[in-house]
Amino acid sequence: MTTQTTSAPVDADPRPEPPEPPQPGDCCHSGCTYCVEELYTEALYKYREDLAAWQARHPDRATDN
Repeated sequence: MTTQTTSAPVDADPRPEPPEPPQPGDCCHSGCTYCVEELYTEALYKYREDLAAWQARHPDRATDN
């Protein structure tokens, strides 16, 4: 029996994409429970964590745009 080893395609682990920032006027400044500014900040932290993990998995591609 022959075992063939192949590497996963690059597309199987794509580089994370940054979240879209809120547009001017998206926040109503009324103290909403789920403020778009806060949701964006949380998404940005998660993106940075995901990007750091991705860069650790792909050190050869860490500076790709």
